[in-house]
Amino acid sequence: MQLRGVEVSKAKLCDDLPTHMLHGQRKPLSLTIEKEFAQNSERVKSVDQHPTEPWILVSLYSGTVCIWNYQSQTMEKSFKVTESPVRSAKFIACENWIVTASDDKYIRVYNYDTVEKIKEYEAHTDFIRSVAVHPTLPYLLSCSDDKVIKLWDWEKDWSCTQIFEGQSHYVMQVAFNPKDTNTFASASLDGTIKIWNIGSPTAEFTLDGHSKGVNCIDYFSRGDKPYLLSGSDDFTAKVWDIETKSCVQTLEGHEHNVTAVCVHAELPIIITVSEDGNIHIWNATTFRLENKLSYGLERVWTIGQLKGSNKVAFGFDKGTIVVKMNGSHTWDSVDLQA
Repeated sequence: MQLRGVEVSKAKLCDDLPTHMLHGQRKPLSLTIEKEFAQNSERVKSVDQHPTEPWILVSLYSGTVCIWNYQSQTMEKSFKVTESPVRSAKFIACENWIVTASDDKYIRVYNYDTVEKIKEYEAHTDFIRSVAVHPTLPYLLSCSDDKVIKLWDWEKDWSCTQIFEGQSHYVMQVAFNPKDTNTFASASLDGTIKIWNIGSPTAEFTLDGHSKGVNCIDYFSRGDKPYLLSGSDDFTAKVWDIETKSCVQTLEGHEHNVTAVCVHAELPIIITVSEDGNIHIWNATTFRLENKLSYGLERVWTIGQLKGSNKVAFGFDKGTIVVKMNGSHTWDSVDLQA
């Protein structure tokens, strides 16, 4: 199906928007969005794309993990990890592994070719909400309802090499900064986002602006300037200037908790999803809502998108969708440094 830009909602301005984010194309983006893969299932808690294979890793609330091939429309692997929800699962493609984190407090590592269990260990004292794989080093970050973030080194037999404390409620997600991989961000139900350095157990600074808990985060950069995107139980997403430590934009339009956010790696769009069942696609330069998608699979919980790919995966209460997005503009074609 082809969906053209529509003005459905306005983006509310927090502070004065930096001028370099106002220049560039102002017309509605022309987006073509085609559904490539759809699979009904129990509630999906995470999706992740493989960097070279046409695979989507899906973890389910039921405790099962699946790898789907979206080209052949077939299941490559499916196995039961635990009786508890698997809230986060990621490919570690350089090792042919997948790593899972679940409500039973365990992290488990599997070879995705043989489904052999490589490692299993109790990582936290409460539900594990999210894991993040370092882009170049043998590190895994995990975060939990125990309010603690931990750094694991798989070259040291998955030993915990650093503990980070400071969030006062459940830590819902962690994300490495792709431009400065010694730093990462955390989102918490205490309503804040904290920025950390791998070498320090305490946060460098805190971003505070949401009126309720923060569920999700994603780094992005325009030119050399770093930004962070966040989504919250206050039904909004916010864009943060990391250098000035300020909110530069609030995206309003969802009617329930925002559960996942993503800045597309190739197209100048922001994607937000919510328990309202809707996918919102925003122009990342004007912050106008361009498209609103609904697939009738109830609540949306997660987004999976990969640099270099035009595929985006979404996980719902009732299944997984993969869409192909093509646009009239790319980041390279948008002059943000005018």
